[in-house]
Amino acid sequence: MKVLEFYGAGNEDSLRLSFDGAFNPRAALESELEPFLQALEQYGDGWMPDVIKGKRQRTYSRASFWKTLEERRDGNSMGLGLYRTKWPALDMALRLSLPPRPPELSITVKVKPLSFFAEEERSHAFVEMMRTWASRYPVTHAAAHSADDTELTNAPSFGRDKQTWYRDGFDKVYEVFWLNVFGPKLVETIGRERVLSTPAWRVEALPNGCVLLVIRPTATDFASEQARLAQARAHAHLRPDLDFDSVLRTLRERSAILAPVQPCFPPDVAPLLSRVVDHVPSHQRQRTIAEFNTWRPPEPEEWRPAGSALPPDVEDPERACEHYRLLAEHLVALLHSEVPSVLDATPESLPEVDFYLWREEFPTSRPREAIDERAMPALGAYLGEVLVRHLGGQWIPRQKLDEAQVRVGHRLWLPFARARHALRSRQALLDSSLTQLYRVAERHRG
Repeated sequence: MKVLEFYGAGNEDSLRLSFDGAFNPRAALESELEPFLQALEQYGDGWMPDVIKGKRQRTYSRASFWKTLEERRDGNSMGLGLYRTKWPALDMALRLSLPPRPPELSITVKVKPLSFFAEEERSHAFVEMMRTWASRYPVTHAAAHSADDTELTNAPSFGRDKQTWYRDGFDKVYEVFWLNVFGPKLVETIGRERVLSTPAWRVEALPNGCVLLVIRPTATDFASEQARLAQARAHAHLRPDLDFDSVLRTLRERSAILAPVQPCFPPDVAPLLSRVVDHVPSHQRQRTIAEFNTWRPPEPEEWRPAGSALPPDVEDPERACEHYRLLAEHLVALLHSEVPSVLDATPESLPEVDFYLWREEFPTSRPREAIDERAMPALGAYLGEVLVRHLGGQWIPRQKLDEAQVRVGHRLWLPFARARHALRSRQALLDSSLTQLYRVAERHRG
C-alpha cells in the first residue's frame, strides 16, 4: 500500500485541524478513545484513513489501530499516524501524553485539497466531528481552517517569542478561524455571554463548558469578502480592544497574498521558474509567481564573438573533447536517479538539472572544494555537450576549463564559466541558469 504524498511539488491548500484535549488516564484506554474513533468513522466520509502507521504500516481497522497504538507506547507517550491511498490526501496524527505528564490527547488533521470541503454537507460533517471530540475531550482552544491562511497568522505563536508562547498558550483570542472551540477557562476570561452572542453562522455551548463557534457554512470561502467581514466582526466582538477596521484590513491583506496570480514568466527561464513555483509552499506561491513575473535574469555574459576565439592550447584537441564528454557523464552518474532526463542530455533536461540544484541548495549544502573540483567541471561539460549535440556546436578546448569554448554560429559560449557562476549561490542558479544560456545560444545560432 502506497500512501498519497501529502507534501511536495504542486502542493495545494488543505484544511488543517489542531486539537489538544484532556482525557481520563485512569479509565480504560479503549473506552476513552471510543468517542474519538466513532466520530472519525461517522463523520470522516470521503476522507477516512485507510492506512495506519506506527512501527509498521497496516490497513486501517479498529484492531490494527489498537495494535499500532500499543506498539508505539514510549514511556509516558504513545501515538500513530493515519493516511490515505486515494484522493483526497490525508496527513493525520494522534498522540497521547500519559502520567506523570498532564494527560493530553493531541489530534492534528490535514486534508488536501481544501476544495474537497466546498460542499456544505462535508463541511458540516467536519464540524460535527469536532463538536463530538470537544464535547468529550475538553480543550483550551481548538481550530480548523485553511492551512495556507493559518500560516499567514504565525500560529500557534502569533508573533510571540517562544518563551511567552509556551507560557501563555492561547490565553486570549489571537485569531478567529473558520471553526473554533474555546475551552471553559477561555470562555470565562472573555465572558460567557459575550462568547455566546458572537455574530457567526453557528455558536453552540457544549455540555463541558466549551463553546463551538463556526464563522461560515463551508471552510473553502474563507478568503471571500463576505467571509472576511464575518471573521472580522467575530474577532472584534470577542476582543473589544481591537479595532474592527484594522482587523479587516489585515484579513484583506492575507486574502490578497493568497489570490491567484497568472504566471507570465520570462520565456527563456519559464520551465525552470514553473518548477520552482511548484516547490514553494502553497501559502507563498502566489506571491512568488508575482515576483517572478516582474523579475528578469541578467543577460548571459559567458560568450564572445566568434572572431575572438582563443585557439586550442592542448596537445590533443580530440582527447580533450573526449575528456569533456567523460566529465558530462559524471553529472549523469550523479543525477540520473533524481533527474532521469539527464540520461538523454537534451535541452529539456536543463531546467530539471537547474531545479534539482536549486531545490537541494547545492551551492551551500555541499563542501565548496567538492563543488569547485567535481560539480562545476561536470556541470559545465554537460552544458557544453548539449550545445554541441543540439545546436551543432563545436568544442574549442583549452587547458583552463573556464576558457574552453563551444562555437555556435557567430558566438562562442563558455559553458564551464557559466557553471562556475551558477554554483556561487542558490540565487545564482536562477540568475545564471543553464536553461537561459541554452535558449539565448539557440536564438543566436544563425
